[in-house]
Amino acid sequence: NTILDITLVIFSMCFLSAPHVYKLISRTFEILRSQVKSDSCVLTLCDSPVIIWPNKKFHATPEEVTTNTICEDLQQWIQTDEPESTGKRSAKKKNKKSSAAVIKLQLMTEVTKPGPLSGLVLCRKVQNSHFVSTTLPMDCIVRASSSDTVKDVCDRLMEELTKQLDEMEKVTLQHIKGTTLLTPEPLHFLLPDPKGLVTVVYPAGMPDTQLEAKRQELHRHFELPDDRPYFRRANAYHFPNEPYRDGYLRNPHLVLTHPSLEDGKVYLVQGIYSYHHYMQDRMDDNGWGCAYRSLQTICSWFQQQGYVERCVPSHKEIQQALVDVGDKQTAFVGSRQWIGSIEVQAVLNQLLGVTSKIMFVSQGSELASKGRELANHFLTQGTPIMIGGGVLAHTILGVAWSETTGQIRYLILDPHYTGAEDLQLITDKGWCGWKGPEFWDQTAYYNLCLPQRPKVI
Repeated sequence: NTILDITLVIFSMCFLSAPHVYKLISRTFEILRSQVKSDSCVLTLCDSPVIIWPNKKFHATPEEVTTNTICEDLQQWIQTDEPESTGKRSAKKKNKKSSAAVIKLQLMTEVTKPGPLSGLVLCRKVQNSHFVSTTLPMDCIVRASSSDTVKDVCDRLMEELTKQLDEMEKVTLQHIKGTTLLTPEPLHFLLPDPKGLVTVVYPAGMPDTQLEAKRQELHRHFELPDDRPYFRRANAYHFPNEPYRDGYLRNPHLVLTHPSLEDGKVYLVQGIYSYHHYMQDRMDDNGWGCAYRSLQTICSWFQQQGYVERCVPSHKEIQQALVDVGDKQTAFVGSRQWIGSIEVQAVLNQLLGVTSKIMFVSQGSELASKGRELANHFLTQGTPIMIGGGVLAHTILGVAWSETTGQIRYLILDPHYTGAEDLQLITDKGWCGWKGPEFWDQTAYYNLCLPQRPKVI
């Protein structure tokens, strides 16, 4: 599928008095809708020379882009940063199709018209007024097959733009406070099949706690269960070509090939997490902080699934939480002391309000018989598991298990890695990879912390 993503800038209005506010807002949105439908509306294909006038009988430049051009062919005009054999960047890759699944367009408006320009007329009017200017971050998506024509997709895109302006107007009018506007903010959410990507407009700046009624309405509309937060802001879809600002790797296990077991099935973590490991955040915890890093990965999962809004806790915040619950003495804060699964359970409950189950294994060889319990956890909860044994801690992200043969493999995220955020190095060297039962010390005891999902919208 091809996703078209656009951005529109600026609307402004002048307030006279309270009775006129709603009428003026609606009038401004009507002007915007007329601009989107006008011949001066222009779509530019990002990183390319392609310009499209969707409302002007689909006029486009270069001339090779016509009403019959399909989306797949449109990708060949997108410039890339990959060097040619000469080492120079190509101005246009017309013979090499991009593998990108996202086509990004920007919405613009023609300012000047063909023909002679009329003279400027200036007038001055003195009156009391209140002026408000804001940016509408319009962001529409259209899912299309590679064989759909660009004209058909653009027609659908312009229709979606108009609908989004209608929704933005509705949200703006619902949440206006005097002469203060809350900017409407469109967010995309990837729902379970077959619903796919849907767009929801929220008032920017309003916390999730004040939007629960809206989320309940959305759950009913899309017939979703009421025990998972599908529509919290943290659940907004992240496009593959958009980098994360915090610098952490997300879901490195997705590039791995699943192990092949006779009659085996794969059970994986559900959702998005960040990979936390030694030496990140300018913190030298090499040799003692592996359980802290595994806990941070778990916390990132709850944050990025929308269950909590707080940031991933630092080592000191983790230590302070253990002091606050009476598990450690005050001197523990700022120390380099290890923690284990029981402490991870206590911190999750104290900082996130998340409960956990503890699985005790008297020796590592018993882990090979825990396939059913681990598979059930990833099916029903889908959270990362922290496992501690001896002086080491790891994160379990999934299992491949055969109910008939008992064979099992564990998907391990290793917090002992000390290098840069190099996905290929991390996966090639097994810092994130599938491990067999021999990975565990067969004679050491292990405690597994299995976090449970809260039942919230």
